[in-house]
Amino acid sequence: MITSLRWADVDLGAVRANCARIIAHLTDGSHLLAVVKADGYGHGAVKVARAALDGGATGLAVATLEEAHALGSLVPAEQVLVMGGLTIDQARSASAGGWCIAVSSRELAAALRETEEVVPVHLKIDTGMGRFGCSPAEAPGLARFIGDSSRLRLAGTWTHFASADSDDAMTRAQFERFIEAMATFEVDPGRRHACNSVAAFRHPEFGLDAVRCGIAIYGCEWPGMRPALALRSVVTHLKTVAAGATVGYGATWKAPDKRRVATVGIGYADGVHRARSNRGHVLVRGRRAPLIGAVSMDAVTLDVTDVPGALVGDVATLIGPDGDEQITAEQVAEWSNTISYEVLTSIGPRVERRYSE
Repeated sequence: MITSLRWADVDLGAVRANCARIIAHLTDGSHLLAVVKADGYGHGAVKVARAALDGGATGLAVATLEEAHALGSLVPAEQVLVMGGLTIDQARSASAGGWCIAVSSRELAAALRETEEVVPVHLKIDTGMGRFGCSPAEAPGLARFIGDSSRLRLAGTWTHFASADSDDAMTRAQFERFIEAMATFEVDPGRRHACNSVAAFRHPEFGLDAVRCGIAIYGCEWPGMRPALALRSVVTHLKTVAAGATVGYGATWKAPDKRRVATVGIGYADGVHRARSNRGHVLVRGRRAPLIGAVSMDAVTLDVTDVPGALVGDVATLIGPDGDEQITAEQVAEWSNTISYEVLTSIGPRVERRYSE
């Protein structure tokens, strides 16, 4: 019995299997930090984190202090890395949690040093991403500043690749800058990590002590992985329209002849991007039905003329399998002029998450 108009089926077994596959791909000695920020890329952070740990991950990574706190006592606090940029005013809260804190500046390191706790930090070096991170030239001095403090401990050193999916030369150059910078440290750099998902796949030799994988553990952007999420809704209305009839805001779709149109109870408030208007397909009864008209806040419309027997109450699959057909998050991203990351993290809170093993 259907109890909700919109839901996401989350396969925790797929998350476990994907983590194990990543680890098998890595060089010996490289560990997996499972990235579960943004509520586990829309899958549910705590449940995904448990599955990732069961699959062999030895640590978790998030973007904010709030996300770290939400993980509770799932793992010892020091096995959680808070990667996002923090302000000086957050230093006390950051230190109190016991998590590893990303540090990019002497100012934040100094603020953390003034707290009452001994804070494990991961020093970030900007080798070409251009966001957070100290320069390679500044890194040895900042590492020494951290190492000389009784209130700070250099638990790790890291960088982030800007174009691992498209520019091997840049990725290799960034990696070399990273290694060269750490070679000048007068203190132990701690756990060294540079690779995100695509870098871990394309350059396992850059695995160092750990890799930080997010999108791959959810089954995207890595060949052969099992997608962990299916997004579904329900046909709520059916009608037959005559040639020339229009559908949706702006009347952007006009029936070329007599057509059967289904309305489905999910829209851009739930993560179906408005850019998908008149683009791509949704699965109904194992058939691909074109999405027609503008995406509304709470509904989309489909041309189900070629779906025999379509009825109100039929399940409509926007991401995932139905019969012999499947729609991937990567396909949806192409139709939405975006990336799979945004497709998954845009799935809204009124979409019920249903978990299976």
